[in-house]
Amino acid sequence: MANVERSGLGTNPGSGPRPGAVGARTSRNALVLGALWLLAGVLAVRQAAAVLRLPPDERLTDLETWIGERGVLHVSGSLYDGQAFTGTPFSGLVLKPLTRAAEQSLGYAWTFGTLLLVVVLGLVAARSLPGPVSRRTSLLAAPVAISLLVLSLPVRNTFTLGQTSIIPVVLVLLTVLPRTSGRQAGVLIGVAAALQPALLLFGVVLWLVGRRRAAAVAGATFAACSALAWVLMPHDSWTYWIHHFGGAGLGAPADSLANQSLHGLLLRIGLSGPAELALLAVLAVAVAVVGLRRAAHYAKDGQLLLAAAITGSVALAISPTSWQYQQLWILLAVVGRVGKRASDRLVWPVLVVLAMTLNRRALLPDIEILGHIGYNAPLLAALAAACLVPFLSRTSPAWDNPAPTPVAEPVQGRHAWVPLLRFVRRPLSRPNLLLELMFIRIGYFGYSYVRAHAPDSRTLAESHGHQILTAEKWLSIDIEHWFNSVVADTPWLRDTMNWYYSTFHFLVPLSLLAWLYLRRPVTYRWARTPLALATMLALVGFWLYPTAPPRLMGLGFIDTAHGPQDLDNPDFGALTELSNQYAAMPSLHVGWSLWCGVVIAIVAPYVWMKVLGLLYPLMTTAVIVGTANHWVLDAVGGAVVVSAGFGLQYLLFGVGKRPKEEPAGPLWPPRFRKRGPESGPESESAAPALVVSVPGPSKEPDSEAAEPTEVAGPGSR
Repeated sequence: MANVERSGLGTNPGSGPRPGAVGARTSRNALVLGALWLLAGVLAVRQAAAVLRLPPDERLTDLETWIGERGVLHVSGSLYDGQAFTGTPFSGLVLKPLTRAAEQSLGYAWTFGTLLLVVVLGLVAARSLPGPVSRRTSLLAAPVAISLLVLSLPVRNTFTLGQTSIIPVVLVLLTVLPRTSGRQAGVLIGVAAALQPALLLFGVVLWLVGRRRAAAVAGATFAACSALAWVLMPHDSWTYWIHHFGGAGLGAPADSLANQSLHGLLLRIGLSGPAELALLAVLAVAVAVVGLRRAAHYAKDGQLLLAAAITGSVALAISPTSWQYQQLWILLAVVGRVGKRASDRLVWPVLVVLAMTLNRRALLPDIEILGHIGYNAPLLAALAAACLVPFLSRTSPAWDNPAPTPVAEPVQGRHAWVPLLRFVRRPLSRPNLLLELMFIRIGYFGYSYVRAHAPDSRTLAESHGHQILTAEKWLSIDIEHWFNSVVADTPWLRDTMNWYYSTFHFLVPLSLLAWLYLRRPVTYRWARTPLALATMLALVGFWLYPTAPPRLMGLGFIDTAHGPQDLDNPDFGALTELSNQYAAMPSLHVGWSLWCGVVIAIVAPYVWMKVLGLLYPLMTTAVIVGTANHWVLDAVGGAVVVSAGFGLQYLLFGVGKRPKEEPAGPLWPPRFRKRGPESGPESESAAPALVVSVPGPSKEPDSEAAEPTEVAGPGSR
């Protein structure tokens, strides 16, 4: 897209660092920059290695379309005889020389060429950020952009399969660079559209923003390239443009999950025939009109990269077929700023990055209704970017000055080296709900994934189980067999414990988190950190010390909760299809229940509630032992990781006891002050945050007086 605002997009004379803060920032910025470039390099090398380490016949499988026995390079007839090639005749004409490199070098040149294109794409995206951009942001943007691109599913798919569709994306993005002329932009868009016809929509945006000569050049270039293909390949051009009406029907079935377009969505929900085509036409026109007008608006506003992302998202949605490698446009939409509060600014970019880097099972539970959303997450993200998300204009007062989030200064601990992370300031407002739900979902998916993929050798797990049993006998606490027999022989007790075991493990922690979020937002932030740390420590335990529970030891225990398990079957029954059954040490049933008990005992207003909270982990310990799912020492392990979670929070952040919660007031109290550039590592252009003045260290640094308090402000509810 041609540059519609040449001046001021990459510079902001007033946003540079103050002279007194330059020296303090230089070393920190250099360290962060070096770490980000190292991360980008590691991710790129890892992705290239993942392709090159495969056997030659398994590498770059989509290149069979080009170099296989029936590939483009070898067939003497039509490009579309085998129904594998889905590109335009022009792409088949001009990409043959590039594909020769893949055939002659077993994919090495192709892989590194793709890697180079990704780097160029990241550099162009970083250079095209809407201004004003601080110097720090401009330095860090390139490695961050490259890392996100390498991690994204479209690029990983391109690397693995050997597809060429990243080339049109690079061609179009070159037009958003500040020094690209209108004629150059038209030529680049025309060539890109000749490779992917839907990209001709960028020419429409040029027309809408008043760059009509550039739009005419784009259309003429597209026509010239397509005409050249007609002259040299008339039969193939007829097949593609007339018989298949612009490639519709080529490749995989249009209703496959890989086709993230409106046409694919309508087919997947059961529509077909004239009704589906009529509805598709209405939806496509509506999305195109709304999306292209929005793209033109943001282009005039100087947000050229966002305008390109919106236009690409429109092209993805309305194309008959839009495969995964065309979804890069959605990822580029992270540059749009959304929200008038600083606490809301991360919601849109985080959602986009998650949708573009994780599979559907990681995004949403595999439930029928939610599963459909997960299946179509890229298309929904594209539609949101094109038509729904209210991106801020650069003229908006909230562009550079969102409502700040109140934060607390680090609390000095009892020791001089506490906290270890002195630069972290704790937010004191209620976090964004959507962001919290996504992090909880992704965290649970990561927990389930690690637990399921931890070492599950039966011999090793049983040997660790015998070690634990031996230790318990030495300590005279080996009560599992006796207690399990009592439970199994007492129907009401057995049924009660089975219901408790299958219900409370998730219900109570989630309910407590929800209550804290609604009624005690500062305590919520304080309480969730040790819970997350304890869960991560437990995952380390599952990996390093796989342990068989009593019910899988073959020692006469009765699994009252899950029923008999066949030890002669390598899978030990259908239960093991769900998770790793050798993740007994430590017990997170006890760990999570102990966390709940501690939090309830602290926040509950009545004594009887505190007592119930403290009894909860004891009841859970009885249930896991009585149902033969854990050893007694597993419960001790769960208590240890939770204690370590609270301890790590104190060491890292200096946060001991929970902070006080005070009623919200209409005004900020005078003890709040604005933080200038010299007080933290934030970007020079970032809005000033509010900081709580905290008393210095006292004899009892963990006392309530040393803890920050929550006060209402623009960042809280």
